[in-house]
Amino acid sequence: MNVRSDRRQAAIDRMADHILLEGLGAATLRPLAAAAGTSDRMLLYYFADKDELLTATLGRIAARMTAELDDAIPIGPLRSFPVLLEEVWTALSSESLKPFMHVWLDLAAGAARGLQPHLDLAGEIAGGFLAWVTSRLEGKSDGEPPLSAALFLTSIEGMYLLKAIGCGAIADSAMTELAACSQRRRR
Repeated sequence: MNVRSDRRQAAIDRMADHILLEGLGAATLRPLAAAAGTSDRMLLYYFADKDELLTATLGRIAARMTAELDDAIPIGPLRSFPVLLEEVWTALSSESLKPFMHVWLDLAAGAARGLQPHLDLAGEIAGGFLAWVTSRLEGKSDGEPPLSAALFLTSIEGMYLLKAIGCGAIADSAMTELAACSQRRRR
């Protein structure tokens, strides 16, 4: 790597820290530049535009979250739907992953409004999480994700959204019911 590349990577790390602390709403050029320890003009020396800057920074945040999930739920024997659901729900409810989930909800809200690069990034991150789930979930082995992987992703995202809006009891009830349904289906 060269000096410019090293500085760009360091800026991405610092901006990721800033967004995790302050949220995606604080991702304007001046605060990001201050977090990176540089000026907004210098940021545009390292990145073509704000979309490229956000793409790189949110990509770094997604990679960090994946690493935290990998630590919490290592790849190994495939898990049943209810077992993986409980493990992921517990991990996502932890203090260490809460900032990532807040940023995810911010990103999803921007994507829902059709904002770019939010829409493209949210789709990529959701696809990455689907692949992560598929690598840990019992199901088909023909290279296709198990059908339950899509249900899993939909369930965990919906439950987290309910929890975020203050309806944690509904989310907990849904998790219990999903696990029970899955257990009945396996019998």
